[in-house]
Amino acid sequence: MAFFQQTHLSIEKLHTLIDTVDSIIIGKKDVTRLTIVAMLAGGHVLFEDIPGVGKTLLIRTIAKCLDADFARIQFTPDLIPSDIIGFSVPNADGTLFSFRKGPIFNQLLLADEINRTSPRTQAAMLEAMSERQVTLDGETHALPNPFFVLATQNPIEYKGTYPLPEAQLDRFLFQLSIGYPGTDQEIQMLAAPDQQKEVERLAPVMSLDEFLTLKDTVEQVHVETSLLKYIVSLATLTRNHPAVRLGISPRGNQFALAAARANALLSGRDYVIPQDILTILKPLYRHRLLFENNLSKDEIDVFIDRLSKELIIPTQVRFRR
Repeated sequence: MAFFQQTHLSIEKLHTLIDTVDSIIIGKKDVTRLTIVAMLAGGHVLFEDIPGVGKTLLIRTIAKCLDADFARIQFTPDLIPSDIIGFSVPNADGTLFSFRKGPIFNQLLLADEINRTSPRTQAAMLEAMSERQVTLDGETHALPNPFFVLATQNPIEYKGTYPLPEAQLDRFLFQLSIGYPGTDQEIQMLAAPDQQKEVERLAPVMSLDEFLTLKDTVEQVHVETSLLKYIVSLATLTRNHPAVRLGISPRGNQFALAAARANALLSGRDYVIPQDILTILKPLYRHRLLFENNLSKDEIDVFIDRLSKELIIPTQVRFRR
C-alpha cells in the first residue's frame, strides 16, 4: 500500500501525458502507452512505419510534456559518426582540444530512417544507445539521463538502405508501428487545430526528476517465480520451433522482465500479472525472431499469438497488497 501511495500521483500524471499525446495524435493511445512503458523500462523503440503518420510529433509531444531536451537526426548515406556524437575542436593555438557535443546529447532523440546511413554510423549510434556514453580521443562522455531513442525505418523503400543486423536490432526494447489512422480519427485530425502549434502551447505535465524517480521504481515491482518461468518457457519455445532460425536470447528475456514490470507500474500495481507479459510480447518479439521463411509483420504477430497459446498461463500468482 505504501508503494502505491508514493507513486500514485506520478502514475496519474503519466496517464495525463498519454491522454495529451492522444489529443495531438488521435487514436494511437496504445502506441503512446507502449512508448512510455519502454521509457520506464530504460529501453529504446524502433518504429517501422511509413512517412507522415506522426512519429516526430509523438516524441516531440512526450518531450514537451516532460520538459525534456529533444533533437531529430535525419539519417542519410553521407552521415558520419562525428555528425552524431560530436567532435574535438582545437583552440586558437592548436595546443588544446575541447569536445563539441553532437545531437546525441539530448534526452529524447528521434533517429529518422536509421537504415539509410552506413553500417559504421549505425554502429556508432547503437553503441552509444547500449552503453549510454560515447568515447572520443580517449575521453568518455556520459549521455544525459534519461536517454531515450526513437528510431524509424521505412518498411516499403529498401533501395539504398542498410538493414540493421540482428545484434543491433536487439538493442531496441520494442518495435512498434503507428500506422494509418482510422477514417473517423483522420477526420478529427483534419478538424483539429494545427498540431505543431498545439504542441508548442503545451505545458509540462510532470517534471523530468519525477519521471526518473518513477523509472527507478520499476525494479521494485514484484515478480513471482512462476512468471519468471513463464517468460523463460516462452523464449524456449522460440528457440526450439522448426520455423524459427533465431529465437529469443537471454538478453531478450531480461528486456521482457523489465517491460512487464514497467507495464505493471503504469497500471498502478507493484506486482506483475500474466497480462503484463502478454501485453509486451509482440512488440518485444517482432524484431528479435528470425524465421526460416520471410514473414510479414502481420504473419509474425499471428505466430506470436499462437506461440503464447501453447503454454498454460500461470494462475497461482500471489499478488501483493
